[in-house]
Amino acid sequence: MDTAIRTDRLTLRLPRASDLEPYTAYCASARTEFVGGPYDAVQSFDKLAAMIGHWQLRGFGRFVFADTATGRPIGHVGALQLHRDWPPELTWSIWDSENEGKGYAHEASRAYYEHAAGDLGFPLLLARIIKDNAASIRLAEKLGGVLRPDMPAPPWFPDAITYAFDLDSAT
Repeated sequence: MDTAIRTDRLTLRLPRASDLEPYTAYCASARTEFVGGPYDAVQSFDKLAAMIGHWQLRGFGRFVFADTATGRPIGHVGALQLHRDWPPELTWSIWDSENEGKGYAHEASRAYYEHAAGDLGFPLLLARIIKDNAASIRLAEKLGGVLRPDMPAPPWFPDAITYAFDLDSAT
């Protein structure tokens, strides 16, 4: 199944076993401070396995985005839906600080947003962001997310604020 999405610089593709080493390095770093980390190697394996399994259980999920020219993984982006009755959540992460400030997260998130609105037909996506994560808040707003203080934080992310993306208006 070809589920890859391509942008000018990136290929969004299914996660695979070869992503484990760079993903484990990301998980062990301070870069995961806003998503519950850092994580040890076993937890990193479990998280990547869950990312892969989400595709089997839901038929959609998070992509690893890689530099198209080199194939080097840069981060992940996509929807997570832990319960069928909840709207999918748009998530994104850059795995290594050397890739910050280059527009990769925006490019990958915009491509996924368009995929979710068009190919997946989602009417709504949410982004749950820890209130101190200024970079992710900027990206959510740049993508057109609307702050929804009326939506409570989930219990596993009690310090999160919620941005909503109305995908019906995106198509």
